[in-house]
Amino acid sequence: MDACYTLKILSEFASAHTLRGYPGACQRMHGHNWKVEVEVQASELDELGMAVDFKRIKQAAREIAAQLDHRYLNDIPPFDTRNPTAENIAAYFYAELTERLNAPGLAVHAVTLWETDRACVRYERR
Repeated sequence: MDACYTLKILSEFASAHTLRGYPGACQRMHGHNWKVEVEVQASELDELGMAVDFKRIKQAAREIAAQLDHRYLNDIPPFDTRNPTAENIAAYFYAELTERLNAPGLAVHAVTLWETDRACVRYERR
């Protein structure tokens, strides 16, 4: 059996959005204090015995979150044309993180985006 290490960090940001075409109150502008869980999987350890430094994962997540923090998401690409649903935001984080973090033996596994304390979406590719 091959070894697999899963590392997880938590980041957060606050933003507002409207859901275009939504048949209810969420079609009006409202905000969330989002929490983003990032899971990275590694098959190898470096000479220090680490898969990847948690700092590297946290920094990548913070950079992406900073682009959305205290902003109206509907004004920011790609959400100016794509509905800023929790599902689409999670997929956006996943795509951006894979560009920054994926390397041989290391890959973003999943992003879980918490819209509230009781509602989240998990995005992963299979």
